[in-house]
Amino acid sequence: MSPRQDRRHDRGERLSGRRGERRVLDTVVTTETPEGIVLELRPAGLAVRYYAFALDWVIRLAIIYGAAMVTAVLGGIGMAFWIILLFVLEWFYPVAFELSPAGATPGKRVMGLRVVMDDGLPVTAAASMTRNLLRVADFLPFGYAAGVVSLLLRTDGKRLGDLAAGTLVVHVPRAESRAVLEDVPLVAPVRPLAPQDQAALIALAARASTLTAERLDELAALAASVAGDERRAGYDVTVRVLGVAQWVLGRR
Repeated sequence: MSPRQDRRHDRGERLSGRRGERRVLDTVVTTETPEGIVLELRPAGLAVRYYAFALDWVIRLAIIYGAAMVTAVLGGIGMAFWIILLFVLEWFYPVAFELSPAGATPGKRVMGLRVVMDDGLPVTAAASMTRNLLRVADFLPFGYAAGVVSLLLRTDGKRLGDLAAGTLVVHVPRAESRAVLEDVPLVAPVRPLAPQDQAALIALAARASTLTAERLDELAALAASVAGDERRAGYDVTVRVLGVAQWVLGRR
């Protein structure tokens, strides 16, 4: 194995003791969209998924008991309606919510989770149906034992239904602090800017409030050469690049 290959091999793991014994540092799953955008997905573990399941179970139980009290006065027709409701809640309750814009049942939303495809795109109807129909397999031999074992053994936290459907249950990214352009001091560029460079800086300034801090720093680093000497004390690439963008926009 070449040194470069060896570094790639060790990038996602920490070796301790004998070589070959590894400890996973994190469970972040990276995927690339057809547009070339790299996404980082953070699969949900057993504990948070259990709490989400418990919340959804309580919600369904409340609906079932409420419907039972209402339909009890309707005799046979009421009983038929109640049985149909049981079937719908068992098999279509998760599907209906997973296909919503939130991509999650109420329990998952409370716990900050959502269901997505392996590539990070919204879950499809076929995938949602598959993952929920296979809850029967996850339940075997009892108490969702097969699903729990699969979830614990895999770093991506997939149960059997997720494996068959090509889906992931992931944590929804938390909102992070955004750049406030009004607070960025003006910075004159250190070299003349071509029209395409000016357009790129203006586009970056326009998107700054919609980007995470990490992504904004990454994009600003590409334009660092317009903002001066990065070796100077107190140098902040992102702030200075946005300052140049403000200068280009004529806010001086």
